[in-house]
Amino acid sequence: MAGQRDDNIKKKHITAMSSPSDQESVGWLESRGFGALDWASEKHSVVVVDPQGKVLEDFEIEHSALGWKKFRDRMRPYGSIPFAIETSQGAAVEQLLEAGMHVYPLNPKSAQAYRERKAPSGVKDDELDAWSFADALRVDGQNWKPLRPEGSVIKELRLLCRDEVGLIEQRTAFINQLRHALAEYYPTALEAFEDWGAMSAWMFLQRFPTPHILEKAGKRQWEKFLHSRRLWRTKSGPQRMELFSKATEFCGSEPTAKAKSMLALSLVKMLFALENQLSEYRKRIEELFESHPDHDLFGSLPGAGPKLAPRLLGEIGDDRERFDGDAQNLQCFAGTAPVTKRSGKHRECHQRWACNKHLRYAVHLFSQHTITRCAWAEIYYKAHRAKDHSHATALRCLGQRWLKILHKMWMDRTPYNAELHHLNQVKHGSWVFQLKTVNCK
Repeated sequence: MAGQRDDNIKKKHITAMSSPSDQESVGWLESRGFGALDWASEKHSVVVVDPQGKVLEDFEIEHSALGWKKFRDRMRPYGSIPFAIETSQGAAVEQLLEAGMHVYPLNPKSAQAYRERKAPSGVKDDELDAWSFADALRVDGQNWKPLRPEGSVIKELRLLCRDEVGLIEQRTAFINQLRHALAEYYPTALEAFEDWGAMSAWMFLQRFPTPHILEKAGKRQWEKFLHSRRLWRTKSGPQRMELFSKATEFCGSEPTAKAKSMLALSLVKMLFALENQLSEYRKRIEELFESHPDHDLFGSLPGAGPKLAPRLLGEIGDDRERFDGDAQNLQCFAGTAPVTKRSGKHRECHQRWACNKHLRYAVHLFSQHTITRCAWAEIYYKAHRAKDHSHATALRCLGQRWLKILHKMWMDRTPYNAELHHLNQVKHGSWVFQLKTVNCK
């Protein structure tokens, strides 16, 4: 089935990339020029060619207010013309859109092919890149998809969600670093607290930063801390007390404890600061998500919750024309659709790597959460695991199924209805009709 789906995608891709009609080609070549910008952190190379491929403009600008003013002044005689750039986001893209240009983002692999078409020797130069992209836009651009302006809410939501994930990854890195430091001088703390993502564990280190300080504090202080942080349990409380009493029997030397405790306390301070910032991010994300018209639609997805639903909305957006009304385009965009390679009698399928990595990760987490909330999702996942598929592959297959459902919901602007979905499965003869009940929470 995966190969058949990919065949359909390939046929549609070939159809979309076939030669345009003469009328469309003439209309495209009526543009005053075709531009490209090879961007960098400090300066950008700009090239504009005419419909015959002759270079009209070739200049360089700094990434500054004066540099972009120079760009707008030089481009004013041409009006709003197509512009190619090897990215779909960032400050350079925003400046091009503000200047009134029709932006056509280039995939890095396509960009490399266009470079090699102009310079097979492999020579690399910013001006050459800009010229290659501008001429490629002139020749092939009528088949490219322009970057569509998006709403401010979606853009802010997407950026906030991506930055939130980045901060969570930074927190995980700090926690791993903290655990490594404790293993060198304070193994008792590691054994006493399993979850070092919990603030109570960080507070313990602030109160008792070394084994010797813990020993001097005494049992009364230990009990007071555990009770005040609501950590005392019938079983774990006495176990922790016993561990604390033996903290100095196996620990790092005094110089090691002094050095590593300073590192541990520094990491704890940064973890508290990160936790505060993540709370601010979460508050703002929830505000934006609730204000969007698609809030109920994405919020109805079982297992998405307050974290994954905004991420899915931010990455998919609210432009219903974005995927040309085809769920397969969304599946390719999210990386769940497989890639098929054929050569003679040889055929192989593999995971799609050229995709939106942020959406792929969100779909992976969402699919995992639905296993315990939807009976059909659990059976679908187990069926793929029974075929000796890995956990990640089974989740990717489940994500492929969910994206087809989500696309239909998204296009119809209708929240998820578990009962309706179950009835449709039975109506179309799906194996899920064997289910006696639908268990979606």
